[in-house]
Amino acid sequence: MNIDFLNRLLLFVVLLLAQALVLNHIHLFGFATPLLYVYFVTSFHRGYPKWGILLWSFLMGLSVDVFSNTPGVAAASMTALALLQPYVFELFIQRDSDADMQPAFYSLGVTRYLYYVILLTLVYCLLFFTIETFTFFNWTQWALSVAGSTVLSVILIVVVENMRKSK
Repeated sequence: MNIDFLNRLLLFVVLLLAQALVLNHIHLFGFATPLLYVYFVTSFHRGYPKWGILLWSFLMGLSVDVFSNTPGVAAASMTALALLQPYVFELFIQRDSDADMQPAFYSLGVTRYLYYVILLTLVYCLLFFTIETFTFFNWTQWALSVAGSTVLSVILIVVVENMRKSK
């Protein structure tokens, strides 16, 4: 087996277990839920096949749906985010960058990495809570959920990235 596949599978399992066992039970102020599994999509390197990103992301979303009792919401949102990730990543790198460039603090720099993570997490939270709510009658609840979950998720992603890449 390929070492990249095993690393990706390990990250998949760790993020899924963290989300299902711990993070799904946190609802700060009744609005903000940390969605750490978004980090899985943000971690794909530049040359990774787009079909692979779609497949991994759909499986992650489907697994989160099974454990979170959100039928299809995470799967649809993760798949849509997987469609956007390669193109968003291209916005933050130079054209002559390596084909296997990994999105991280050390490769993008802190500012560009933060913008990259904030953009993808915001798009995910917009999609997730829009599909979950499926109405705009209570738009303040929706907006607070999107904003709170985005901020909390970005903080957790930055912490995990900092721990994961520190050598």
